[in-house]
Amino acid sequence: MSKLRAAARSGRGLQQGAGEVRKSPRRCRENVSSHKGMLPPVSAQQSAYHLFSHPAEIEAFRKNLLSWYDKSKRDLPWRKLAASESDANRRAYAVWVSEIMLQQTQVATVIDYYNRWMQKWPTLQALAKASLEEVNELWAGLGYYSRGKRLQEASQKVVSELAGQMPATAEELQRLLPGVGRYTAGAIASISYGQATGVVDGNVIRVLCRVRCIGADSSSPAVADRLWDLANALVDPARPGDFNQAVMELGATVCTPRAPLCVECPVKHHCRARCRVEKELVSASKRLLGKAASSCSQASDIEECAAAGSCSLCLPALEPWDSSLGVTNFPRRAAKKQPRAERTATCVLERRGPQGEPEYLIVQRPSSGLLAGLWEFPSLALGPGLKEKQQREVLLAHVQAWAGEAVARGHLRHVGETYVVYSLLLGGDPEAASGRQDEMLERPAFRWVTQAEFQKSAVSTAMKKVWKACERQSCEGRGSGQGCKRKRGTNPSRTGQRKVEADGSRPPRQLSLDVFLSTPAGE
Repeated sequence: MSKLRAAARSGRGLQQGAGEVRKSPRRCRENVSSHKGMLPPVSAQQSAYHLFSHPAEIEAFRKNLLSWYDKSKRDLPWRKLAASESDANRRAYAVWVSEIMLQQTQVATVIDYYNRWMQKWPTLQALAKASLEEVNELWAGLGYYSRGKRLQEASQKVVSELAGQMPATAEELQRLLPGVGRYTAGAIASISYGQATGVVDGNVIRVLCRVRCIGADSSSPAVADRLWDLANALVDPARPGDFNQAVMELGATVCTPRAPLCVECPVKHHCRARCRVEKELVSASKRLLGKAASSCSQASDIEECAAAGSCSLCLPALEPWDSSLGVTNFPRRAAKKQPRAERTATCVLERRGPQGEPEYLIVQRPSSGLLAGLWEFPSLALGPGLKEKQQREVLLAHVQAWAGEAVARGHLRHVGETYVVYSLLLGGDPEAASGRQDEMLERPAFRWVTQAEFQKSAVSTAMKKVWKACERQSCEGRGSGQGCKRKRGTNPSRTGQRKVEADGSRPPRQLSLDVFLSTPAGE
């Protein structure tokens, strides 16, 4: 009980409970108005308990949320542009860029990328003239690289096929622009053009599922459709863009996944998940004190879904309400599939440049598929069950296409796992070696770059981590007290090296090249 009291005082009590208290369920089915802004009729498997049925409640929800947003919204560059830009076409472009960048990416990460993007390509026309290489270079490190490519392709379509004019409705945006889905179209249309259409993203799903106790799998088509119905019914026709941003802001800053700040929530009195938690607190208090009051304005009206057990929006029977989770019982999602395990061998191929500076080979990936058009160190997928000696052999055969000389086995140094990373220092005349191989082989686009040029190139985050692993391994191999710059031209086979794991940890034993090259017993 003391835990309940302390949690209630701190505001986190809305995530804790003393145990589920069930009363006789009160009928909550209500007539759903058919006028504009109301939800369509519920199906036989869905209870109105999970919906907003009264116009007065919807108006109160809008008013409370927008009032909070006006006072508490974060100062973000895309919001400034949307508010200050008078040209609707440029405003829509600015919102579009932000929404694409924010997909599966945190706001703090996006801000710098967004500012640099808008400085370089302030208009659709400027982006349409850019090359994919330029787009990839700026996007490098942001992840999900196909987003940048589709954004550029769509801008070219707007310029060439739509006379440079952005579509002005959610329906047209989704139909005409590649890479623009239902959410992005709704966001652009509501924020830029004032269309009264809702949006549903991860933050909105969390808010709606909690305020209406929707516990079914939110990724299922039937539940997703109902969530869109809710979003469209709630959106404020007078301020649709602000309202949609307010719901997303609420989910991002207050109604968070694991530690919601229910006490600070501007719509807490409309939240059925919170009221359920409060009822548990009140019930526990009554048992000990004999008397208590709930601060929830709907306490007398909200019990449980009248169709519990058959309602397709309730928590599943096999995963019932857990009092220890409180409002974080919602939303529920289907278990994620385990990611497919793959291993890739990568080699950081180094040579002396024409001026004696170190250079590194990077190769361009195909123009379609994963990480399309990005640059990487020479890499190849490893088949299952390959032992380290076999990995080295296939990688040596692969890098010989670029080395332009017989690759000395002793020069290949093992650096890390997950990506099985090796480094190789070449000798000889790099220009002559490169020229011989150019005539013999058909290869992907490639180039030799300095360290500074590598950092500016369109390379993935994974390749930057490969680079850091090689730098770390080089420093480790020198020993302590010798600085962090490896002496170029020395034979790496003379220095003991330490294996670097993918997570940056290092095993205590030293692994020398003799260990790498020795034949294990039984082979």
